Amino acid sequence: MTSAQVPNPAQPEDHRREGTPVADDRFLRTPSDSTTGPATDLVENAVDGPTRRIPRAVIDDLDDTSSAAGDAERDAAVSVWTTAQNSPAAQRKSRYVAESTAHPAKMLPAVAAHAIEHYTEPGDLVLDPMCGIGTTLVEAVHAGRRAVGIEYEPHWVDVARANLALAHDAGMRQESRVFHGDARQIASLLPPEYAGQAALVVTSPPYGPSTHGQVAVAPGQGVQKYHHLYGNTLDRGNLANIGHHRLLAGFTRILAGLTAYLRPGGHIAITIRPWREHAELIDLPSQILACGVHAGLIPVERCVALLARAADTDLVARGSFFQRDFIRKQREAGLPLHLIAHEDVLIFRTALFPLRSRELEGVQREPEGLLRSVCHRDARVPGEVEAAAS
Repeated sequence: MTSAQVPNPAQPEDHRREGTPVADDRFLRTPSDSTTGPATDLVENAVDGPTRRIPRAVIDDLDDTSSAAGDAERDAAVSVWTTAQNSPAAQRKSRYVAESTAHPAKMLPAVAAHAIEHYTEPGDLVLDPMCGIGTTLVEAVHAGRRAVGIEYEPHWVDVARANLALAHDAGMRQESRVFHGDARQIASLLPPEYAGQAALVVTSPPYGPSTHGQVAVAPGQGVQKYHHLYGNTLDRGNLANIGHHRLLAGFTRILAGLTAYLRPGGHIAITIRPWREHAELIDLPSQILACGVHAGLIPVERCVALLARAADTDLVARGSFFQRDFIRKQREAGLPLHLIAHEDVLIFRTALFPLRSRELEGVQREPEGLLRSVCHRDARVPGEVEAAAS
């Protein structure tokens, strides 16, 4: 793990300095440090097309300059987060009600806690537009931050509120609220008092049919999955049920709507796991990166949150039964696959300055073709995308 920082003179010194920058403003095609109004309208017309590749210059433009004198007491900034030193069950013990285990795609509490610690200060507002069981919110209030979330499924709204009540019973008195509804309609869900207030958004897109849930073994019935589905699979309003292409377009719309609730220079941390489909790795992180750019956000870091414990000499994987079984069968068939032991964490920030009229005209004339990458499913591994020149 090595330090990697890119100083940004337009950004106050107390802004987040951790991680490996994926881009700075010189390489963005969208107007940097400016709000982008038309993004929400543009995503409605997204169609298939080639995925936009990350420019080689962005990957290479890393600056190893030392930290400012005021940062001497901080830990070294690293792009790999050791967020699985304890098992998921140990991380949730005593902080989450028993019903939480049934959610098919829970965020690791340590991932949310790490982002909250490094991108916010006590008293700041943390937002999660797809909060599930409320992991982001619970970790926020335990860290002395205020928290607000939105959840589509009524059952998980109740579970999230129960988890926040548990935190309140433990002595956490920070403001925390959960609203029920579709985050694509965020403007009609959150009260105006939250506009421009959030310092950080921590969230993750739904993974739909790629979730594994939990397993049970019964004599004569083999291994059975349970708790691996999002609500009613016939509910087409649920982003987890509408297919990969529409999921990306819907998530872009959510990201665009979040900008009104983030303060200038506020950050968005998105955790995304790649997954395999027919033994091919789906590079969802790079697709979500394109979603953020089209939503008018500025990408500043791409980090790795470990799903495996970092031991003295190696990583101790914590893969699910189905992941391990799949890898074993593929290896027996001669395909040398490995367990996925991480998830990507993409960090964006909002604009610092208002949009200039000339930049606004340029955004309004942006070719429709640039949006095609948002809905294109790419089976290449992440390294292949990052290695490509612009």
